[in-house]
Amino acid sequence: MSFIADYYNYWIVVFLMMTGFYIVISASNLVKKVVGLNIFQTSVFMLYISMGKVKGGTAPILTEGATQYSNPLPHVLILTAIVVGVATTAVALSLIVRIKEEYGTVEENEFENKDDAI
Repeated sequence: MSFIADYYNYWIVVFLMMTGFYIVISASNLVKKVVGLNIFQTSVFMLYISMGKVKGGTAPILTEGATQYSNPLPHVLILTAIVVGVATTAVALSLIVRIKEEYGTVEENEFENKDDAI
């Protein structure tokens, strides 16, 4: 039981990762695929943040009494990844809007068949 309680953050990561992956492979709606990718991406963020945390450690600021510090590198990398993720999501949603204008649908199986008629 303590194995599950001690590593609950990693269990959440696995659950979010599998949920996002399932949405990406099962949904034919492009907006749902983008949501699935964002859930998957969030699980990766949580994984890196969990690995950077040191038990009993504090923020890497020199203060009296602090002997252990958390590693700030994963947090900085994830901050950059969040910005990149937001930009990628914006591009994906703009492409979906363009596909909707061109084909009249965002369902993947519907607009794939429309290219065959041209």
